[in-house]
Amino acid sequence: MRFIDLSHDFADGMPGFSLRRDGEVKQFTASIRPFVTHEASAPFYDHQASFEITEVSFQTSIGTYLDAPRHRWKDRRDISQLRLDELILPGVVVDAGAVAPGQQLGLQHLALPDDIKGKAVLVRFGWDRHWGTDTYERYPFLGRDVIDALVARGAALLGVDAFNVDSRADPSRPAHSVLLKRDILIVENLRDLHLLPNDGFRFFAVPIKAVGAAAMTIRAFAEVAS
Repeated sequence: MRFIDLSHDFADGMPGFSLRRDGEVKQFTASIRPFVTHEASAPFYDHQASFEITEVSFQTSIGTYLDAPRHRWKDRRDISQLRLDELILPGVVVDAGAVAPGQQLGLQHLALPDDIKGKAVLVRFGWDRHWGTDTYERYPFLGRDVIDALVARGAALLGVDAFNVDSRADPSRPAHSVLLKRDILIVENLRDLHLLPNDGFRFFAVPIKAVGAAAMTIRAFAEVAS
């Protein structure tokens, strides 16, 4: 077996969402810095040892991350309430082919398999190549017919290698609304999906067990037969 990392680096000052309304801007990012340095800790150990303790501050919808139902629905399960068997799943990759910025993709654009019951469906736009650029924020997204098909065919999780499964121009956020209401989890900002086979792998999307968190950054990866 071999493992394929599907996560972006989680770094100080990394790119993230920006929310803009009426002149107000909320910028998502991460701050990573020493809380206790080696130099500061050494006197506590009579200079026989030293340790660094790191302080990390971030919004949970940043980097490669998982949405729990609570992200969209106020009274639904949070990250800590998700079972491990919902986070480690057989996976399939659906290739979206050549896509344009802001393009809506319907079933006619995707070869969505019929046999996806209980599986993580990872849609490869190839948009990870634009990570950290303005183009990354003009991502393609899935049409409502695709979302309905995922529900009808029993998908357990949807993952994309783009900023969002929904268009930012649609305030109803149909993918988040429909999928999370049905406990179909969502992973965004994946990368390197081209390294995966179409099927026959296991997908891991395990966050820390954060009580009260609606979403959480994860180390997403796949286990693939050699």
